[in-house]
Amino acid sequence: MAEHLENFGQVPIIRSQRNNAAQAVAERLDRKLRDSLRDTRNTFFNATPSQGFQAGHLNFHRPLLVLVDRTTDLATPLHHPWTYQALCHDLLSLSLNRVTLHLSDQMAKQGAKPKYGGVKEYDLGSEDVFWNTHKGSPFPNVAAAVEQELEDYKVAENRIKGLKSDLPETAEDAADLLLADNTAKLTSAITSLPDLLRKKDNIDKHMSIAMGLLDHIKKRKLDVFFETEEKIMGRTTLEKPLTELLSEDGCGSASDKLRLFLIHYLCSGNSSSANSAGAGSGNSSSEADMAAMLEALQAAGADLNPVNYMKQWRNIMKLSSSVSPDYGGGVAKTVSMFSKLLNQGSALVVEGVKNFVLKENKLPVTRVVDNLMELRSCEEDKNYCYLDPKLLRPQDASSAAARARTPFQDCIVFVVGGGCYTEYTNLRAYAGRKASAAPVPRRVIYGCSELLSPEGFLSQLSKLGAEIPS
Repeated sequence: MAEHLENFGQVPIIRSQRNNAAQAVAERLDRKLRDSLRDTRNTFFNATPSQGFQAGHLNFHRPLLVLVDRTTDLATPLHHPWTYQALCHDLLSLSLNRVTLHLSDQMAKQGAKPKYGGVKEYDLGSEDVFWNTHKGSPFPNVAAAVEQELEDYKVAENRIKGLKSDLPETAEDAADLLLADNTAKLTSAITSLPDLLRKKDNIDKHMSIAMGLLDHIKKRKLDVFFETEEKIMGRTTLEKPLTELLSEDGCGSASDKLRLFLIHYLCSGNSSSANSAGAGSGNSSSEADMAAMLEALQAAGADLNPVNYMKQWRNIMKLSSSVSPDYGGGVAKTVSMFSKLLNQGSALVVEGVKNFVLKENKLPVTRVVDNLMELRSCEEDKNYCYLDPKLLRPQDASSAAARARTPFQDCIVFVVGGGCYTEYTNLRAYAGRKASAAPVPRRVIYGCSELLSPEGFLSQLSKLGAEIPS
């Protein structure tokens, strides 16, 4: 991390949680940066813009480095995502900007061609304009955008085909054509043809990826899980008891149900003091409800080791003064059901999949970043230690924090213990809203010790739970 900060050319103000791994990382980083500043041979933080560093870019406004421990929010990494990039990471093993697509029989009938035994890989790099534009968009919006791109391509293709009727049939007509506007049209069509072909390949790629995602969503009813989890995290009443969903056959895999239960367990209150009526609210459950849910998970074949770890973690948290994370009450609103094809003859048959309008809510990590960047007097300001590597005496940090009055323009967020695309997308949306509302744009960089998919995070919880003696 110190090397990345040296590349930025700026010494940040460090804020980290107390009494956990984030504070240990922050203190070691603070010592390392102090040693670098005292070393006269080190010129990284003394670079000028002419030397190719970004020192002049943030010369008067030092960035804020926020170190957050994963235990701040254990529910978000388990949450079923609904945005394009997060879905690709969860369902198609997105890694190093490459997705792996296992073609189903239905997808093969709709025109997808397997390359190696029914498995196809696609690169999603920075040169992919569609990916850069829509990776943070909800899946139904992406499906509609793919269809629109395909329609635009067909219009351009028909326009080029229509030029064939304008071609001359005789030499005399050819001479007249040289003086006509058709010459410019043909030249423009020939020039744009390579770009049009590349656009068609990109449309086919994202059409195949969208078909793969849709196959998973419909088969596992992931829209139902997403909606239920949003209501639980937003403290909204559920339409039916959670036990019914966990016991329903053909609705999600065992890990899908386990992730849903863990989110409910993390977001619920003290189960021993709740009554059975709380099960429908998504806020709390009685002991009988919890036992019924665990029995349903066991019947579905779920691994209950993560539950054992969560129980122990929650018992430890009761001994501390930590407050359960608030998810802002931003519940996705169901606006319609996709009852027909997006387009007549489309390969994306999205019948029965719910369409949601995502609320502009702040996840716990985003809320922490917002409060610290704006220098609000809040719980985070008290619970996060203040470190400034530029101060000669570290004990002066508390007085320096009290003198700070100007909100930060740049922030680097680093999650110790693993991050996820859902948090990254939420922070990206927050930075976009701030950039459009504030006269000075806010820039946020997201980093983590490991980028975990929900299944990967569940696997780590299972290993931790297996080490707990029964």
